[in-house]
Amino acid sequence: MKSNHLPYTDTNNKGWANQFNEASRVFLLLAVLTFSILTILGTAILLQSKLLKEPVLSMKGLAPAMSSPFFADMIKMELPGFTVEENKQDTFSNSNVLIFLLQVLTNVNPRDPKSLLAGEVPGIRDDTVQLRKGIIVGKEVSPADYPPPEEVFTEDLVEPKPEPEPSTPVKETPPIVSNPDNGPALSTKDKKVVFVYHSHNRESWLPELKSQGVTNLTSAYDSNTNITLVGKRLSKKLEDLGIGSSHSATDYPTAVKSYNWNFSYKYSQKTVETAFASNPDLTYFFDIHRDSQRRELTTAKINGKSYAQVYFIIGHRNPNWRKNEQFATKIHEVLQEKYPDLSRGIWGKGANNGNGEYNQSISPNSILIEIGGPENTLEESNRTVDILANVIADIYWDAEKVSADG
Repeated sequence: MKSNHLPYTDTNNKGWANQFNEASRVFLLLAVLTFSILTILGTAILLQSKLLKEPVLSMKGLAPAMSSPFFADMIKMELPGFTVEENKQDTFSNSNVLIFLLQVLTNVNPRDPKSLLAGEVPGIRDDTVQLRKGIIVGKEVSPADYPPPEEVFTEDLVEPKPEPEPSTPVKETPPIVSNPDNGPALSTKDKKVVFVYHSHNRESWLPELKSQGVTNLTSAYDSNTNITLVGKRLSKKLEDLGIGSSHSATDYPTAVKSYNWNFSYKYSQKTVETAFASNPDLTYFFDIHRDSQRRELTTAKINGKSYAQVYFIIGHRNPNWRKNEQFATKIHEVLQEKYPDLSRGIWGKGANNGNGEYNQSISPNSILIEIGGPENTLEESNRTVDILANVIADIYWDAEKVSADG
């Protein structure tokens, strides 16, 4: 008698196994896709975070981060006529691309051992970048800040000396905002809204120290004839334009026990904090310096007269540095429009190249301004600061008008 049952087979087991294998492949594929998406998102977040802190992903900042062959091949992709060296390893190999991405994300170049220390040892990594350029092409040179010889700070102030007269009389620059008959057209009255100070208060100029026999650029420092005279003039000019201003000429080498030039911004930070605590109306803070570049890089000719050029410095260690840059840009753009070549631009500095904060987190209207260099004169610096005061006054009153209009 024949059985109605088919012989036993493992078809059901094989079907189950096939379904399990298919599910495993789908799960694995989904896992890979999820990991890839998370990796891309993570990379994008890191890049965005880095961009918010420092403008390294601009073309100017990105180009130095890649090797010359890598950059050349990227250009060749857009310009077929651009030739690169033949018979070399493919620039877009997996290793080269991974190294490039690692360098962009971490500032570490596996082919450059010193980059591993750059984040820990100040000065190894140059994280400065120009944010705004001056008008004249070819003058986009970074500001310089060289530590002075120790002997320039051994002099103590025994008694105050009269303010020196400039080598030639300074002619006043006609103000942009003024009412010569009845005083300033607008006024903050008794309210002080501007604070002018100097982190490197003894920065001076060789032409003004010539009678003292000072000829070395790095020795252009003096306890009396220095950048505080320019800051005092800026404060006075702003007052004349109706803007309440106060000025600090603190001589840190004598005011601070065991003075160390490397801690200059630590000292000036206390000055700024004290000023703000005693006068909460202060809104604008200007740290006035003298750059250390040579005369040809710090001087402008306008209508036949020489002016000390200005350079605006923005610290990227300040988390809100973009707001400070916006304020500096307002001044820079007015200078470019009315006095071409007077502004060298706006330069950004990170913590690995200088202080990186420059007391700028206290206010979005806090900036560091370099005026001229050691080979400029006090007269040239005063000419510039007169213009600067007029421009700042215009910007201030425009902002007040907008605020009043709601």
